[in-house]
Amino acid sequence: MENHKLILPEHLNQYGFLFGGHLLNWVDENAWIAASLDYPGCNFVTVGMDKVEFRKSVRQGTILNFRVNRIKKGRTSVEYQVEVFRANCPVSERELIFTTQVTFVRVDQEGNKIPLPQ
Repeated sequence: MENHKLILPEHLNQYGFLFGGHLLNWVDENAWIAASLDYPGCNFVTVGMDKVEFRKSVRQGTILNFRVNRIKKGRTSVEYQVEVFRANCPVSERELIFTTQVTFVRVDQEGNKIPLPQ
């Protein structure tokens, strides 16, 4: 799955750079959308992200490109690789600014783990 996000003034910290919390929110949201599209009708909660390391700074007006791929499926959980690139530059110059793996678990209405559909 692929998605984009425009960085606006309300996304910046006090130094004029993208606030890391916004990026983490979008990464989680994009991975959750991918899981929900892969497994329609299932309820997912985020269990974790493997690593959080911001590789490049991001300024206002940047367009971010989110690429999400399923990399692992367990009995009750599924894991996605999320890569974030700077998109509004020539393709040959696109920079990877963030990457992580997000793990979700499927839950029922009471919050108990349940198996993923076959």
